[in-house]
Amino acid sequence: MAAGLHRLRSTLARLKAELELAEVDGTSPPIDRLLDGLEEAFALLTVVETASHSLVSVLVLDDDARLAEITARGLGRLGYDAESGIAMRPLDPGEVLVFDLSMLPSLEPEAREAVRAAKPIVVTGATDSGSRALAASLGASDYLVKPVELEELAAAISRRTAKG
Repeated sequence: MAAGLHRLRSTLARLKAELELAEVDGTSPPIDRLLDGLEEAFALLTVVETASHSLVSVLVLDDDARLAEITARGLGRLGYDAESGIAMRPLDPGEVLVFDLSMLPSLEPEAREAVRAAKPIVVTGATDSGSRALAASLGASDYLVKPVELEELAAAISRRTAKG
């Protein structure tokens, strides 16, 4: 998306320069080149809009704020719009929740319901059947055991967004 925005800015700057040069010279602007440039700018705008709509927003909640931040930054490098936190907040439509299961006992009932509604990707250090059952009761779309590789988490996010 950054490359598309850069190209769009360059195209618009070129068009502006063409118009300014024609004004300074007292000549007619090169209409054909301006129209071609506008056509290119609209095409680039479409590319940028498409890319911006395909960004996946992710909220990473973990009781370890540092780990949540590291995970969110890693997801950001992979192209996700990721944010970290240690407290549940209202989710944006389509936002994916990556949730550390150890946080569940400290949540208020409304927050537990919000987690359940989000069909979270659960990350945890627990491998016991009780923890798996707890994650299933939350409607978790995936259950990942820490330490989680970013590529593994990205694959889980892709599966989660494909499910809707």
